[in-house]
Amino acid sequence: MRVTATEAKNRFGYYLSQSEREPVHVLKNERVAGVIVSAARYAELLALEQKKTLAQRKREFDETYKAWISEQNAHHQAHGLWCEGLVAWQEQS
Repeated sequence: MRVTATEAKNRFGYYLSQSEREPVHVLKNERVAGVIVSAARYAELLALEQKKTLAQRKREFDETYKAWISEQNAHHQAHGLWCEGLVAWQEQS
C-alpha cells in the first residue's frame, strides 16, 4: 500500500491498523520516504538483522578472547589442571 505523507498524517490511525496486514509505504515528493510496519514485523526484522551464524559467533569469540585462551592454555601446560588428582564421589553401600 502506498499513501502520501499528508494522507498518512491525516489518517494515521487507519494506516497504523492497515500496517498489521501489510507494510504501508509513505510517499514524499513521489518517493518512498518511510514505511509503517506492525510491531510484530519490526521485531522479526530486528531478529533477522541480529541473527548470526554459529561460525560468525565462534569467529568473534575467538578474536575477542584469543589472548586469554592462549594464557589459560599456557598456564595449564605449565601447572596442570587443578583437579588432576580428584576422583568422582561414589556412594558407599
